[in-house]
Amino acid sequence: MKIYVIGDSISIQYGPFLEKYLEGFMEYSRKEGTEEALLNLDNPQGANGGDSSMVLRFLRSMAEKDGNDADYMLVNCGLHDLKTDPASGARQIEIEDYEKNLREIVSVVGGMKPKMIWMRITPCDEAVHNVNNKSFHRYQADCARYNAAADKVMRELGVPSIDLFTFTSNLGDNPYCDHVHFKEEVREKQAAFIAGYLAGLL
Repeated sequence: MKIYVIGDSISIQYGPFLEKYLEGFMEYSRKEGTEEALLNLDNPQGANGGDSSMVLRFLRSMAEKDGNDADYMLVNCGLHDLKTDPASGARQIEIEDYEKNLREIVSVVGGMKPKMIWMRITPCDEAVHNVNNKSFHRYQADCARYNAAADKVMRELGVPSIDLFTFTSNLGDNPYCDHVHFKEEVREKQAAFIAGYLAGLL
C-alpha cells in the first residue's frame, strides 16, 4: 500500500514523522525537492506544492507523463492561495478560483490510479504574521473561509477529508514556531493524527 503527498510547507514539516508512523503498513512518498523548499518556506518551490494553481499544474503534468502508482494521494493547498496583498486586499488566488482549481484537481487525480484524500488547511498566527511580514498578510478568518469552500467541493465530489485545522487548533495556546509553522512536538502530533486516519482506511 502506497501514499503520495503533495502539500505546502506544513506537510513538509510533519512528513518525516508521518513516514515513521506509516512504517509497516503504508509506503510514503511526496513531491520531491525538500532541500530546495526549505530555503524559503514562504516562497514555494521544490517539495512545497504552493497554491492551488501550482498544485493543479503539477498534477496535470504528472497525469500527462506516467501518472502515479500510489494507492492514495493526500492533497493540500490553501495557505498560499489566501495570501493577501496589504495594500490592495487582493488574495493570491481568490476564493472562487480556489474552488474551481480544487474541482479540477479532483478531476485530474481521478484520472490516475490513486484515490484522493483532502487535507484541510491549518490555522495561522495572524497577529505575529501580519506584524512581521510586510510583503503579504494572512487572516484566520480566511483560513476558515477557504476551508469551508474546500469542504463544499470535497463533499459534493465525494472526496474524504482529514480535519487537520480543528485538530491543530485544539493543541494549546502556543503551537507555533513562527507565524504559520508549528513546533516540532506539534508536527509529530499532526503526523500521528493523520496516520491514525490512514490506518482506519485499511
